[in-house]
Amino acid sequence: MKKFAMFAMALAAFSSANVFAQGKTRAEVYQELVQAKQNGLDFVTDTSYPDVAPMFQPTVAYLKQKALAKNAQQNGHSTANADTSMAH
Repeated sequence: MKKFAMFAMALAAFSSANVFAQGKTRAEVYQELVQAKQNGLDFVTDTSYPDVAPMFQPTVAYLKQKALAKNAQQNGHSTANADTSMAH
């Protein structure tokens, strides 16, 4: 009986580990956290959920503008590099 119980526990542990392996990678989760912070979700408090706390709204607006400017700058450089490589 003990052998059966141990086998069942081992089988359950193996199958549960397999379920977690099919989820997101650490890199994907990390990237989602970075994007959430850039979008101001770091400034949501227990009392303001699901919105940003009123005292943090100016900070969140600034961070969003900064992230948009950075993305636009990166897209501009990649487009410019593609244009110059086509010209050669």
